[in-house]
Amino acid sequence: MAETEQSSGSSHEDDKPPSPVSFNFIVPKKEISMVPDMGKWKRSQAYADYMGFILTLNEAVKGKKFTCEYQVSETVEKVLAMLGTLDRWIDETPPVDQPSRFGNKAYRSWYAKLEQDAETLVMSILPSDRHDAAPEIAVYLKESVGNSTRIDYGTGHEAAFAAFLCCLCKVGALRMEDQLAIVFKVFDKYLLVMRKLQKTYRMEPAGSQGVWGLDDFQFLPFIWGSAQLIDHPTLEPRHFLEEKPVNEYHQDYMFLECIKFINEMKTGPFAEHSNQLWNISAVPSWSKVNQGLIRMYKAECLEKFPVIQHFKFGSLLSIQPVKP
Repeated sequence: MAETEQSSGSSHEDDKPPSPVSFNFIVPKKEISMVPDMGKWKRSQAYADYMGFILTLNEAVKGKKFTCEYQVSETVEKVLAMLGTLDRWIDETPPVDQPSRFGNKAYRSWYAKLEQDAETLVMSILPSDRHDAAPEIAVYLKESVGNSTRIDYGTGHEAAFAAFLCCLCKVGALRMEDQLAIVFKVFDKYLLVMRKLQKTYRMEPAGSQGVWGLDDFQFLPFIWGSAQLIDHPTLEPRHFLEEKPVNEYHQDYMFLECIKFINEMKTGPFAEHSNQLWNISAVPSWSKVNQGLIRMYKAECLEKFPVIQHFKFGSLLSIQPVKP
């Protein structure tokens, strides 16, 4: 993924012919069962491809607003329609009355629909000659919406959605020219559906670090959102603590959209409920914020055993070490 995305010289026509023979699709499974296995993950092709995908999209959105011009392909439309289906199922599965305030059990009924239909949903996105990839890719979709036992959601689930998109790129369903639409349309729609899930079913934050985490639920939109703001003529990191710039610009920038959501969901001083973000507001430039968040994402999410023990590996995101 990282190779094809970043080598701007090669066209998709060059990439496509070998792909039918290059994958023996398998149902992904967990490979990181103990802390010492983390070395395997960091050396793996999956880690290189995943990080390459995140950084490629980070480059693509630098200095660009949501409202800039970009193409929306048929595949992007299909992914949006699939997310629309997940959204509709929330409306069809209202929360139930229960004594516990958090973790509404209706979420399990919602999740059961996804578990049952995930492969069909993925097949509807894939080109007809790629339907054999559906069982492998569907696993990442099912992992991306939270845990049905604990009724929680966190950055590991978010990573599964990024992995799902990365797999769609690797099989050629999403293309190089879809990069902006992947972040601005698909990932943004995914965030809206996840926020609706979190609010409707009162989901718990998975492995929450409380105020010491960046955010209860997400991380990637802060990375890509800070990239969008690099070299902005007027908005500086300190401005996201002010209500006026957030209200004025949240429809243009993912970072500010996230801040707006936090402001709506949490009460009390920002420095207390979102301490890490408050610290970030003191960083002088968005490019430094962006670099710092990428380092923090690796350290706090991708290099943490409690997050990565749940990650699944198949033929598209392989546990095999990177070839020298």
